[in-house]
Amino acid sequence: MRALPLFHRVAGRPVIVLGQGPEADAKRRLVERAGGVSVGEDDTEARLAFVAEDEPEAAAARLKARGLLVNVVDRPELCDFTTPSVLDRDPLLIAIGSDGASAGLAKHVRLRLEALLPAGLGALAAGLASAREAIRARWPAGDERRRALDAALGEGGALDPLTEGAAERIARWIGDSHAPEPGEPIELHVSDDPDDLTLRQARLLGRADAVLHEPDVAPAILSRARADALRIALPHEGPMPAGLVLILRRG
Repeated sequence: MRALPLFHRVAGRPVIVLGQGPEADAKRRLVERAGGVSVGEDDTEARLAFVAEDEPEAAAARLKARGLLVNVVDRPELCDFTTPSVLDRDPLLIAIGSDGASAGLAKHVRLRLEALLPAGLGALAAGLASAREAIRARWPAGDERRRALDAALGEGGALDPLTEGAAERIARWIGDSHAPEPGEPIELHVSDDPDDLTLRQARLLGRADAVLHEPDVAPAILSRARADALRIALPHEGPMPAGLVLILRRG
């Protein structure tokens, strides 16, 4: 991964867009769609800029000298950031980027996903946001709450996001369900190549609260675990961490 994916809030804020024609107009529409205000180069409050000009080098240099982050259309070598292809299920956004390698590829991956993901994902996200305090009250401990959400949102769970009407089941889920009890550690044997991970292994890595691993397990495999998951090199002495625990072995 050579770029850090971030969602930058621009609602009500100025964003510089330079240039004329279809490409500049597309960037202005993108800014306005996100609630931003498209402005000219003289605006002193803007922190982001798009440049869609035939000879963008000078404009990009001026803006960067002022400390702005700059995107230059079709010139990835001049870009401080790139714009992904966005699948919009507001407030849930799925951004697909290629670090400037191929916007066309990112677009067609997004189009495939459009056909797979139900329109109700946005309502589910909004419903979970509205129920945040009720969820915290039902499961006060963070690890317990995470396990309950993992169980509900997983395949076949009470709030499976790929099923219709999941948003309508939130209140019943909070009232009826119980946080799953932690089970025995799950042992996985992995290669050095993340592409060799099975679907089950990838899902477990994405859910695990703790990953115990042999020292020679590849960093590329460990990076597939949640960023906030506890990582412990084997051998491990002492009590087993709480939650879903994986033991990774090479081979």
